[in-house]
Amino acid sequence: MPAKADEKIEIASKLLTGNSDPQVDDIKTASLSPQYELRRSGQALEGRTLSVSLQKDIQLAKGEFVLTFDDGPRPGKTEKILDILDEHDVKAMFLMLGRSAQSHPGLVREVAKRGHTIGLHTHSHGDLTKLNVAAALAEIERGQRPVVAALSPINKEPAPFFRFPYLAQNAQLRTAVKNSGYVIMDVEVDSKDYYSDSADQVRLRTLKRMANAGHGVVLFHDIHNRTVKMLPQLLKDMEARGYKVVNLVPQNQPRFKSVVQLANN
Repeated sequence: MPAKADEKIEIASKLLTGNSDPQVDDIKTASLSPQYELRRSGQALEGRTLSVSLQKDIQLAKGEFVLTFDDGPRPGKTEKILDILDEHDVKAMFLMLGRSAQSHPGLVREVAKRGHTIGLHTHSHGDLTKLNVAAALAEIERGQRPVVAALSPINKEPAPFFRFPYLAQNAQLRTAVKNSGYVIMDVEVDSKDYYSDSADQVRLRTLKRMANAGHGVVLFHDIHNRTVKMLPQLLKDMEARGYKVVNLVPQNQPRFKSVVQLANN
């Protein structure tokens, strides 16, 4: 028999507060009135979508964080991260290497199909400060091409978001990259998931740095098992703290200038 109205309210209350009764079954929960329907796990973590065309557009309030993943895509890891993000109804940004996109174009497309933003991270992850400006910009353009090629079959393009490998940059490079039409993705919270630490150490360090920063862009890498392992609990911890995950998207279609134009800026 369908649950009575009072019973429906009691069931909803218990489930929403985490005080669920193991005897509650699918039939009872399925018959809840619309006003007591349960949201999918993690929707409280989902924040706003922020359209960005310039660096100054990235204005985050207290408790707002942008999740970013560098160096992928990486089979066996990127897909798992996508599933975890889906489970919590949040979107992230994936700043991809050209060589990785070239090797795994189907995975590039899968990231885009899941509704995440794809940015750029050079072709081979070299330190651009060790190159002259023209060579550095050529490396960025080289990394862009395989991502564009991977997304072309589904009529999508990478967003004009770029992150320097190793976060290594100088004023001249930064100016040239901005003049190219890219928005540089700086980092306020570095998880340092590339350290040989346990998943819990990465998670706790990230939470501590989030608390200290108050808001900002968070750096992860979708190439490490420890990152995959710690992500579900991290998202639960973020939700418990009242944090929101903001989705950055490009305000305009990217119009990348040629490397010759860039070098002359």
